[in-house]
Amino acid sequence: MFSKLRRLLIGETLTTDQLSHEKFNVLWGLPILSSDAISSVAYAGEEILWVLIPVLGMMSYKYMFYAALCIVFLLFLLVFSYRQTIDNYPHGGGSYIVSKDNLGTIPSLTAAASLSIDYILTVAVSTSAGTAAITSAIPELLPYKVLITVLIIVLLSIGNLRGIKDSSRMFGVPTYLFILTVGIMIVTGILRYYFFGYRPSPIVPIEAKQTMGNITVLLFLRAFASGCTALTGVEAVSDGIPNFKAPAQKHAKIVLGLLAGTVLFIFGGLSYLSTLYHAAPDPNVTVLAQIGTQVFGSGFMFYALQFTTALILIMAANTAFADFPLLLSFIARDGYAPRQFSRRGKRLGFSNGIMLLCIASSLLAIIFSGSTHLLMPLYAVGVFISFTLSQSGMFTKWIKEKTPGWRHKAVINGMGALVTFCTVIVIGATKFLHGAWIVCILIPILVVIMLRIRRHYLRVAEQLKLTADLRPKEVIPNDDKQHVVILVDSLNKSFIKSLNYAKHLSSNIVAFHVATDSECAEKLQKKWEEYNVGIPLIVKHSPYRDVYEPLVKFIESEEHASKPGEIVTVVISQFVITKWWHNILHNQTSLFIKSMLYKRRNIVVVTVPYIIQE
Repeated sequence: MFSKLRRLLIGETLTTDQLSHEKFNVLWGLPILSSDAISSVAYAGEEILWVLIPVLGMMSYKYMFYAALCIVFLLFLLVFSYRQTIDNYPHGGGSYIVSKDNLGTIPSLTAAASLSIDYILTVAVSTSAGTAAITSAIPELLPYKVLITVLIIVLLSIGNLRGIKDSSRMFGVPTYLFILTVGIMIVTGILRYYFFGYRPSPIVPIEAKQTMGNITVLLFLRAFASGCTALTGVEAVSDGIPNFKAPAQKHAKIVLGLLAGTVLFIFGGLSYLSTLYHAAPDPNVTVLAQIGTQVFGSGFMFYALQFTTALILIMAANTAFADFPLLLSFIARDGYAPRQFSRRGKRLGFSNGIMLLCIASSLLAIIFSGSTHLLMPLYAVGVFISFTLSQSGMFTKWIKEKTPGWRHKAVINGMGALVTFCTVIVIGATKFLHGAWIVCILIPILVVIMLRIRRHYLRVAEQLKLTADLRPKEVIPNDDKQHVVILVDSLNKSFIKSLNYAKHLSSNIVAFHVATDSECAEKLQKKWEEYNVGIPLIVKHSPYRDVYEPLVKFIESEEHASKPGEIVTVVISQFVITKWWHNILHNQTSLFIKSMLYKRRNIVVVTVPYIIQE
């Protein structure tokens, strides 16, 4: 029943060989990895005006344009920088990998924690904003906004569990519809103003029409920092290089360039229309909707604009679903997160990371009652910390290596590091009391947790490490007729203990390894020959990354020495952990295999415990 439901929701299991077909091309990579950045520009100009209009009134539009120019300048700094990141780090990982290679462990973990928090917030904020658009159109649904938000997150999760290929086509179309609709509005709005003589009446409240204060550096910086939400999601392309079809670097750079051009066009166009049509922030009507009303009236195009805006706000969460599981897989491979997150699921996506993102973002939506107003102050702090670390890491790289052309590259990254660092300070200072303090506390907590996880894995590895004087015992078995199969994942002390036990049972012993990674299988075979274990090693490749089926097929095949109906003993090593939470860090594959093997009448399962001391 469960397997049928799973196949219905996420599809048939894919083989590892199909991974090359489950990747983005430029056409679908752009909407998936740019939806966060593109959706952010829908309200970035409005965030600037929220800061300026209460102080400057009608003069706000002049300085809004200046702030927009500064943000565009920073956008191009980031784009040039991430093009260099793509060239130098083709396997992805973004600021985490850049920081790890050039700044050290703590900066890299800070970048990882910052990005992880930002991705979770992206899902919570985007889906809450999409729900707000729905409840604005249908007020009767307002009491159910938290439930609607969680349902949207679950639906996005199911779509992404279906794999990269299916999710890209499922979620890519709304992004293109939004770009098209807003593009038509920008062009139409400019034509109406300059060629058809349309002069809209200002929407700015009467009390704000006159200048009420003077521009100050601090006020301008606050406006600039608020508008920098337009840049969230820019790093997504460099994070997700492995998701592109070959040549991945070339396709990633094309998508990054198209992303920059799209953000420039939409953000610049909407900011310019705001100055022409004097749209003002209103708690009940967005700036985008105000401009749309004046450009399109209340006809079909206005509702098309609102519909596609709601869609893009929801689809922005998909950037996080594309990149967060991949980032988590890098962290897990380095031992700073549970190893389960480095393994691909049934549809070749990092399904454990997708489910974690679903749970974490749903909890945020429930805790903050699905309110974007409450969630927004937490937003953007993390992503600009990662920007700063990435820029600083690349700057350090050029200074150390001094490769050809390093000077102008160092200037670009140095300027990017300085500007993004200033932005972090401004955002942190202005939004600290409104909720940013939560992120400032969570980042060091996550860093400490990751260091503790790494320390645990190092202790386990040290206790399992084979030494030259440790050899399998020579034991005379009580019965040579028994058939024993020892499951082996890696050659370590735990396996030697299982082998010593098996030798008391029989001399008909084989070791069995299911290879889900060819490179790991080759390393095991090489180590097996060097150590001279003394029993044959059977390696079977599993295209579906499953252990149970290859094991049973081997036992029932003619390749195995047992005859039909004979009892076969399967010996499984199992770690015994002294602290309960350490169980989360191990995949518990042995428990799953045992539960499946218990159903076979001719198979006896023996578990050999190995205690890991803390």
